[in-house]
Amino acid sequence: MLYKIYETQRSLMEPFSDLAHSASKVYGNPLSMFGQNPFAQRISAGYDLMHRLGKDYEKPEFGLRTVDVDGVEVAIHERVEIDKPFCELRRFKRFTDDQTTLGKLKGQPAVLIVAPLSGHYATLLRDTVKTMLKDHKVYITDWKNARLVPLSEGEFHLDDYVNYVQEFIRHLQGIYGNCHVVSVCQPTVPVLAAVSLMASRGELTPLSMTMMGGPIDARKSPTAVNNLAMNKSFEWFENNVIYRVPTNFAGAGRRVYPGFLQHSGFVAMNPSNHAKSHYDYFKDLIKGDDASTEAHRKFYDEYNAVLDMDANYYLETIRVVFQEFCLLNGTWNIKGVDGKIEPVRPQDITTTALFSVEGELDDISGSGQTEAVHSICSGVPKSEQKHLEVKGAGHFGIFSGRRWREMVYPAVKSFILSHQPVAAKPAPVVDPVTPVKIEKKPSAAPVKREEVATKNVASKSLRKK
Repeated sequence: MLYKIYETQRSLMEPFSDLAHSASKVYGNPLSMFGQNPFAQRISAGYDLMHRLGKDYEKPEFGLRTVDVDGVEVAIHERVEIDKPFCELRRFKRFTDDQTTLGKLKGQPAVLIVAPLSGHYATLLRDTVKTMLKDHKVYITDWKNARLVPLSEGEFHLDDYVNYVQEFIRHLQGIYGNCHVVSVCQPTVPVLAAVSLMASRGELTPLSMTMMGGPIDARKSPTAVNNLAMNKSFEWFENNVIYRVPTNFAGAGRRVYPGFLQHSGFVAMNPSNHAKSHYDYFKDLIKGDDASTEAHRKFYDEYNAVLDMDANYYLETIRVVFQEFCLLNGTWNIKGVDGKIEPVRPQDITTTALFSVEGELDDISGSGQTEAVHSICSGVPKSEQKHLEVKGAGHFGIFSGRRWREMVYPAVKSFILSHQPVAAKPAPVVDPVTPVKIEKKPSAAPVKREEVATKNVASKSLRKK
């Protein structure tokens, strides 16, 4: 019922939001009659803010068209490599006509970025992708909004998430021989499970795993998010936050954890910060500070765009990760695509290097939660393990923004490169020498003896005269 109420309220607000957007443009135009009002700029700013607070935010696009690689502008072509019912494996293919740059691109490591399925779209990692494209072949998991997935596609469980990750890893291994994996926030746990299962079966595992701000051990430095998940019962979540998708969506009837509830929870964590941000946006509009207003729009266009999660996946994540701590207790069993049940044993990982990254001020995954991965991956040599705590960084700062680009990415890049096999240098290609056909110049026509004798007689006659 709550989902229907929310959709009804959103539908009722939509025309008012559109009207506010139009009014903002009318008052913001100095050539219009309303724009002559001495308070026109303030009125326009007020209507603009009203529009943004009431509008519906759809899934943004990555919008990555080019990337700078050592001073050369490289074109980006975004395409879907694998299309699953609940996820797309998206690739960012790079193109250039510069032969030197092309040679560099071909030898760079292949990286699978596993984006979080926790309410926001994968585009939240746009800065992560853009930065890594300079030095890596980048793929990312682009999770679908569960309310748009028809019931005919079946349910989606945490086990399915783990199986998806394994399939994507094998796909990259089939193309490049092997790859590196980077997981941000929520996927650190299922990614670790996926690689553990591959290791237990004796499969080839990724060259390295980089785990950033994830709840490997949510008992350490618990945050408000952790406390909610740990202090409420499983039945409470099932009875209070799970709803069926309304009939006006493709996934009508599917049980989901709605994105608007997740978004409300995030806002409720820091309501004063969001209120101040919107007020600053209002003042920047009045001042005409285009740079600041555009930065605000870009952030909230991403932050306010949310997706629904299948109820089975969400509830199982609550139970496995935050209530029973199955990964840490060695009690997590996963059903594979073949129906076989297998235990998750991180200690079986031996050939995959491990890098953990945490933000000093992370209010979603507290200090020590991600670093805990090192203690349970006992089979990885200590020389192949590394941990980084980013001073002054919050949760988003470790994968987006200045601290990500200046402090985290150089360390991630160096770690991946240090575990990338050195490709054998190809033998120099020698162009075959094309035989040149030398054409003989036609010789002068032969002179007959009679002609020579006649010429000699004539010369003698002239000398006598």
